[in-house]
This record gives sequence, C-alpha cells and structure tokens, in this order.
Amino acid sequence: MVTRADYRIDERPTWCRGCGDYGILNALSRALVEQGIAPHETIVVTGIGCGSKLPQYMRVNGMHTLHGRPMPIAQGARLANHDMHVIVVHGDGDGYGEGLGHFAHGVRRNPRLTELVQNNKIYGLTKGQYSPTSAQGWRTSTSPRGSAEQKVEPLALAITQGATFVARGYPGKLDHLIWLIGEALNYPGYALIDILQPCVTFNPKRSYDYYNPRVYALEDESDYDPTDRTAAWLQAQAWGERIPIGIFYRVDPEPSLETYEPALEAGPLVKQPLKPLNTEQITTLLEPLR
Repeated sequence: MVTRADYRIDERPTWCRGCGDYGILNALSRALVEQGIAPHETIVVTGIGCGSKLPQYMRVNGMHTLHGRPMPIAQGARLANHDMHVIVVHGDGDGYGEGLGHFAHGVRRNPRLTELVQNNKIYGLTKGQYSPTSAQGWRTSTSPRGSAEQKVEPLALAITQGATFVARGYPGKLDHLIWLIGEALNYPGYALIDILQPCVTFNPKRSYDYYNPRVYALEDESDYDPTDRTAAWLQAQAWGERIPIGIFYRVDPEPSLETYEPALEAGPLVKQPLKPLNTEQITTLLEPLR
C-alpha cells in the first residue's frame, strides 16, 4: 500500500513563503498516493525555474533538463519504459516560452504523459520579467511601460494542436487540484493541466486575493459539456471577473505515441534483452558508406 510517507524526504523547499508551488507539490504527492502509484513507478522531468525544483522535495525519480527542454526528454523516458508514469513539471516561461515548440509538437505526438505547467504569468526565478502568459500592457522590471506582446493562450493552443485532455487547476482549491491530477494520471494519452500558481513575491497582483473570488469549477456548471471542442476552445480564452478551472476538454484519445512503435510490442525497452547485431546486419548498415 502506498502512503504519503513513501514520498516524504527531509529536504525542505526553498520557495518563498506562500508560494503556490507548495500546494502543487502537496497535490501531486497526494494524487500519486490516491492512485496507488509508488515512487519507483514514476519519473518527474523538469526544466529550469522555481517550480522545476519540485522533484528535489519528494522521494521520486527526477530529472532536471535544460531550460524549455523537459518535454522531449520526457517523451524519450516514456518510450524507453512505458511502464512508468511520466510527469513533466515546469513553469510558464519554461513551457510556453523557451519550450513552446516542444509543447506544440509534444501535444500532436500524443505520448502518454501528464504535463503540469505552473503558470504564474511571470518569470519568478529571474526576478520578475514578463512571461509568455503575461497580459499585453503588463508592467514589470523589463517592461516599465507595459509588455507590447500578445499573451499565449496555452489551453486554446493545446486544443488547436489536437490535445484531448486539457485542464486548468489552482492550488487554492487543493482537493480539486488533487482530483484533476488523478484524472490526468489515469488518462491514456497526453494530458495538460495548466495551474494558476500564485507568485506572492514577483507577481502579487495575481495572487490568492485575486484568484480566490474569481475561480469557479467547470464541473459545477450543469450546462458545460467537456466533449464539445469548440466550446472548450472558447472557454479556454475566458478571463476576467470569472476564471474557469477544471477539465475544459476530454474525449477518448487516439492511440498514444508508444502504440505506433513496433519495437515496444515486446514490452518496455529497458526490460528487453540486448540483441547484438549479426554480421549480415552490420554489413547492411555499412553498405551505404562504401
């Protein structure tokens, strides 16, 4: 039986007091326990940023990668051992800035993995520059007159690229976030959860006082249909006095990336015996070089 103690370590987070990453760490570990997933059965792949330090604070397989590059590494991990639960955890700068190309291509490939993006709409680790999800006109240390750029709409982009599980969470609604992560972990394809992560130090205008009176769960709306792709795309861009969280879009996925790889039919690569090439195979490989 998996318990929360299985994921605990003595390492204490160095995040600012009140940071939304504490809630995300709590929600992820509790969701894994609720789903009966043991630490050795999962890997958390991260990029660079405050929230990307998450696997340092729980007993789990973890891998830090280059800024914006966790998605291709996670896909490789999934192909190497598709018995593992693969989770990508990174921020909006890492995922939607440096990693936007990997995000778009990862979505269309549909690997079976869960992507958690800690969206605080700012670059926190580098002290408060505007990020891809900052609103146009947002004033920061590097945009004193306001950002000139249109913001990225990650949920709408994911739906456009073919994602079939698209959700938004908020650590101020912890039980709801735990449930969302659990649903994503059980989904047989790519699953995105964009998480509204309050940065109390560098983006206090988008902290708990802003989100608490505005967020509402789509699951509480009796007339919302998460299988309606057009409605989900429109809802993904809704923002203002009411901010939706929950599952925007979920349908049965196409077969995941791993199912198209013949080499995986015999089981995970890490469990298959090594098969040395014979002389005929080596000759065939070298023939074009002669």
